[in-house]
Amino acid sequence: MNPPFTGIVELVNRATRFLFFTGKGGVGKTSLACTTAIALADRGKRVLLVSTDPASNLDEVLGVELSSQAGNIPGVPNLFALNIDPERAAHAYREKIVGPMRGLLPEAALRSMEEQLSGACTMEIAAFDEFARLLGDAATTMDYDHVVFDTAPTGHTLRLLTLPKAWTGYFKNNTSGTSCLGPLAGLDQQRSVYEGALYALADSIRTTLVLVSRPQTPPLREAERTWKELASLGVTNQCVVLNGIFTAADPGDPLADALELRGIKAIRAFKGFLGQLPVYEVPLRPNNLLGLESLRTIVSGISPESPTSIDSSESTRNDFLPMESLIENLIAPGCGVIMTMGKGGVGKTTLAAALAVELARRGYPAHLSTTDPAAHVVEALGSSIEGLTVSRIDPKKETEAYVAQVMESQGAGLDSEGRALLEEDLRSPCTEEIAVFGAFARTVAQAQGSFVILDTAPTGHTLLLLDATEAYHRELGRQAREDIPEEVRQLLPRLRDPNYTRVLLVTLPEATPVHEAAALQQDLRRAAIEPFGWIVNQSLCSLHTTDPLLRQRARNEQPYLREVMESLATRAYLLQWQATEPVGASGLTALLHHPQTTTQ
Repeated sequence: MNPPFTGIVELVNRATRFLFFTGKGGVGKTSLACTTAIALADRGKRVLLVSTDPASNLDEVLGVELSSQAGNIPGVPNLFALNIDPERAAHAYREKIVGPMRGLLPEAALRSMEEQLSGACTMEIAAFDEFARLLGDAATTMDYDHVVFDTAPTGHTLRLLTLPKAWTGYFKNNTSGTSCLGPLAGLDQQRSVYEGALYALADSIRTTLVLVSRPQTPPLREAERTWKELASLGVTNQCVVLNGIFTAADPGDPLADALELRGIKAIRAFKGFLGQLPVYEVPLRPNNLLGLESLRTIVSGISPESPTSIDSSESTRNDFLPMESLIENLIAPGCGVIMTMGKGGVGKTTLAAALAVELARRGYPAHLSTTDPAAHVVEALGSSIEGLTVSRIDPKKETEAYVAQVMESQGAGLDSEGRALLEEDLRSPCTEEIAVFGAFARTVAQAQGSFVILDTAPTGHTLLLLDATEAYHRELGRQAREDIPEEVRQLLPRLRDPNYTRVLLVTLPEATPVHEAAALQQDLRRAAIEPFGWIVNQSLCSLHTTDPLLRQRARNEQPYLREVMESLATRAYLLQWQATEPVGASGLTALLHHPQTTTQ
C-alpha cells in the first residue's frame, strides 16, 4: 500500500478542536466518532460529542439515553454528548419566531405563521441552526477542548455543510421579508452565526473533516466524491479512516482469503485518491462495538478473546424463508411498487438492483429508480439490461422544472413586481424538497401497469420524504397553486395499499442496523404502511470458515437473527455474504439464487 497507513491513535494525537466524521451510511462513523471522543476524554480533555444525524444511534453505541442538552457520559468524566433532534429543534425554532408575536397578532395570524413554519425545510434549517450555534458561536462551546461531530450519511452532510452559502445568499437576494420559513427577520438574526460556522469549517487549524470508509468500492467512491466537493467549499483539512480492514489469520481459508482480497483490490483501485490524504487504518473487530469498553479496544488494539467453536444455530437459519418465495410473492400481482428501506450501508441499492434484474430476466417490464442523494444504482448494474429502465430523481433538474412550471402557471397573470416576488420565493431551499417529492409521487404512479423498484434514501431522509405530504400541500397552497397533481393526491393511498406497494426492510445481522430498521418499521406503521418483509443481508452464519475472527462474528449474529425472526418480522429472508462482489447482471442474479445454507 502506498503511502503506508497509520493507526487510529495517530488521528487522536493530531486531533484539532473540531472533528467531523462523515461518510456513506454504515461505514462506522458513529463508532469511530465515539472512540475518538472517549480517547481524547481519557487523556484529560473536555470533549463534547454531537450527533447531527436524523437517524442517530449515538445512544445505543454509548449505552446511555441522550437528549438535546449536553449530558455527561457515565464512566468518562470528561465526555459530554447530545443529539440534535430535528423535530424538537423545529418546534423550538417555530416558537422563537412566533413567540414574540403572541399577544400582538390575532390568533388566526399566529396559526398561519405556525402552519407556514411546519414544512420539512423548517426542520432542516432548525437542525442546522443548532449545528451552526455549536460551530460558529464560540461562547457555546468555550468549556470544551474538542467538539466531535457524528454527522449524517454523506448526502445529508453535504447539504448541511453547503447550507451556510445557500441561506446567506437567500438573505442577500430576498427583499420581500418573507420566505417558506416565514419572516426572514428571525433568520437574518442568525446570519453572523452561519457565517461563523462556514468560516470554522474552512479553518484547517481548528477543523478536521474525517472521511470514514470501508475497504469497499461504493464507500471509497463516496469518500472520494465528498473529498472533492468539500474541498471546493474550502474545507481542505481532510483525512480518511479505513474501517474494518481484514487480514486472514489462516491462509487457505477460501472465505477469509476472499474477504481480504476484496479489501486489497478496493484500496488499490483508489490509491490515487488515498495517496493525497492522511489515511488511518482500523482493523475489523470480532465484536459489536457497543459500550465504552468495546469502543476503547479500537484505540488500545486489544481484541476480546475469540472462542474456538461456535453454535451454528441451524434451527435459526432454517426458520428464514427462501428467497425464491419472496420473488414469487413480489411477482404475483403482476405490477406494483417494491421499495427497499433501512439504515445506510446495509445493501438497499444492491438488493433493489438485484430484484429489478430478476424481474426483467423473467420478462416483466421493470423500472429501477432512486431517491437517494448518493445514488449508486448505475454502478451496481454495471451495464444496460434488456427490459429494465433506470432513472434517478435528480434534485437540480426537478427543481428547475418545478420552478419553470410555477412561473408559467402562477406567474403568467402577475405584473413585473409580482413575478419578481414569486421568483425570490422560489429561490428558497424548500422548493427543492417540494420538487423532489413531486418526482417521487410520479415515479410511484408509474407502477399501475409495470413494476417500479425504488432504492430509497437512508432512513432519515426517506421518512422526511414520506412524511412530507401535508407539507407539500401547504407549500402549494402558499404558492397559490390549486392544481395539486393527481399522483400526489394518490401517493399515500398507494403506499398504504399492500397490493400496490411492498416495502422490504433491509438490515445486517448487527445491533444498530436491526434496531434502526425496527424503529423505521414503527414509523411506517404509524403512517399506516405495513412492511412486507425483512431481508437480513451479508450473513456469515451459514458459511464454512476456520478463521477465528470470522467465526466470532458469525456467532455474534445469532441474537440479532433470532430478534428479527421471533419479534420483528412477519416474513424474514436471509442472504449470506458472497466472496464475489454482487455487481453486474450475473453477480446480482447470483445474489438472489445463492444457496442459503452450507455445511458448517
